[in-house]
Amino acid sequence: MPSIRRPATRRGFLLGAAASAAALPALAATSGSAAGTRLIDRSCRVAADRLDRLVAKAFPSFNNPAILPAFDAARHGARFDVDLHRLVTTTVLPETGETVKLSGLLALPAGRQGRDLPLLSWQHGTILSFDQVPSNLTRLADPAYETSDEADSLETLFNLHRFAARGYAVVAADYVGKGPFRDGRGEAYAVKGVSVRTCLDMLAAGQAALRALGHRPSRLFLHGWSQGALNTQWLHQALRARSRQIAGTAVASPFNDLNEAWRFWTGTGSFPLPEGVTSYPALPAWISLCMIVALGSYELQYRLDGLLASAVRPEFRAMAAKYWHDYKTDFDPAAPFPTGTDLLVPGFLDRFTDPRNSAFLRRLAANRASYWDYDAPIRFHYGLADEAIHPAMVARALSAGGALAVGVPVAGGSHRGTFLAGLYGDPATLGGFEDIPGWFARL
Repeated sequence: MPSIRRPATRRGFLLGAAASAAALPALAATSGSAAGTRLIDRSCRVAADRLDRLVAKAFPSFNNPAILPAFDAARHGARFDVDLHRLVTTTVLPETGETVKLSGLLALPAGRQGRDLPLLSWQHGTILSFDQVPSNLTRLADPAYETSDEADSLETLFNLHRFAARGYAVVAADYVGKGPFRDGRGEAYAVKGVSVRTCLDMLAAGQAALRALGHRPSRLFLHGWSQGALNTQWLHQALRARSRQIAGTAVASPFNDLNEAWRFWTGTGSFPLPEGVTSYPALPAWISLCMIVALGSYELQYRLDGLLASAVRPEFRAMAAKYWHDYKTDFDPAAPFPTGTDLLVPGFLDRFTDPRNSAFLRRLAANRASYWDYDAPIRFHYGLADEAIHPAMVARALSAGGALAVGVPVAGGSHRGTFLAGLYGDPATLGGFEDIPGWFARL
C-alpha cells in the first residue's frame, strides 16, 4: 500500500513470443462484419507462457500480506495464447447529454474462431491516474514491454489470465475520463448513469467485434472489483431490466452503499470487528484522494458547481483542486496531507453545511446499490482485513439481495488480496467456496 506522500500507487490499483507479439495483420471485414471490425484500431497476440510470467511477477504486489501460496503455473497456468484488441466506440453521458469517444479492450483465446465463447464483462477498480486502463495492455505488442504496477492495469491482466487464456471472451471499458481519448475530460467516479452507459456501450461494441472476428458469444458473466464492483452491480441491474440473461456475477470489495462508505472513510461511522478477528487495519492514505475524485466527478457530472470548494476544508482546497485536474502526487512535503477523517469541512455528514454538500449526499444515496432483489446468481467477496471496505458494509446487499446473493468471506483479505483470492484462492481462503473461474465453469 502507498505511503502518505505517494498515495497514487493505489494501483498496485498480453503478450506473445517475438513472432506473435507483433501487431496482428489488419482485420479483413467479411460479409456483415465491417461494422464490428471498424470498432478495433489495434491488436496483438500474447503467448500463454508470457502471460504466466507477467502474472507471476505481478502476483506478490496483490498478495500482500500473503494469504495465498506463490503463483504456480502448473496449477493456474494459461491454456491459450490471447489476442488483444483495442475497442473504440462512443457513448452518451446521461447526466449531460454529451457524446464522447470511448476506448476499451476485447481479449479472446487465440485459435478459437467459430466456437461459442462464454463472455465476461470485467469492470476495473479505481485508478488514481488517467492511463492505467485495460486497453493499454495492447502495449504488449512490443515483445520487450514489461507491465508494471505504476503504468498498467494489473487487475485486468489477472482477469485475462484466468478467463481469456481459458476460453472466455473478455470485454472491459476504460471508463469516461480515462485512456487515450479522454481529451482533458474529468471522470465519472461512482456516478451511476455515466458508468452504466459506458459499460453497456462497451459490452455492445465488444459483442459486435467478437462476431466480426468469427466468434459466437454464449453465456454472459460479470466481474468487478472495488469501484468496478459497484459498476458491476449497476450493470447487472441494467441488464436484467432489459431482460438480458446473466449466468453469474462476482464482485470483490464492493462499496455498494456510498453514504455508508463515506461515513467509514471519514471515521464518522465504525463497525465491530469481524468474527474471529482481533484487530482491523487503519484506513489507507489514498482514501482521501478517492474522495477528492468523487467530489470532482459529482461536481462535473451533476453540475454541482463549487462542490469541491464547499466540501473540502479551506487548508486543503488548493491541493484538492489541483489533484482533481492533474492527478499528480507532487504534493508540497511541507504542507499537511489530508486523511479521510480531516479532508471535509466540519459537520459534513452530521448537519447542513452547504446546499451543494447536501445535494451531493442525496446523489450518493440515490446511487447506492445495496437494496436490489437479485434474480440471477451473484457472489460478494469481502475481505476480513480490507482496509477500504469493512465487511459489515457488504451486509446490506446480502440481507436484501435474496437467495441468489451469496457472501464469500476472504480470510485475512486486504483490499487487493480479496480481489486476488477470488481469482486464485481455494476453499480454505474463501470460506469453503471455490474460486470465481471454478464457479463460473459450473454455471
